[in-house]
Amino acid sequence: MTQSGYTVTVAKDLADLIPSFMSNRRKELETLRTALAASDFEELRRLGHRMKGAGSSYGFDLVSTIGKTIEDAAKASDAATIGSNLDTYEDYLAKVEIVYE
Repeated sequence: MTQSGYTVTVAKDLADLIPSFMSNRRKELETLRTALAASDFEELRRLGHRMKGAGSSYGFDLVSTIGKTIEDAAKASDAATIGSNLDTYEDYLAKVEIVYE
């Protein structure tokens, strides 16, 4: 489920927070991949749950959607679903365009 581009509209008053938010998402992706490689489904569940809240707080709904999917897949020990969602997440982080209004 990759797209050529993703656009997120964020309120201007959050502009100062977005670079840090995005940096944290990239670090989170690395942590998720490490947890998946170790089959640490409890850590994956926890991280997915955290993503659900973080994404919607800033208007990054796809982060929340992927987080929920990862959380649910981790509860089922479904490594394949987690892996494909991490690929989508990586694609999203590489291509997302942020528009401030």
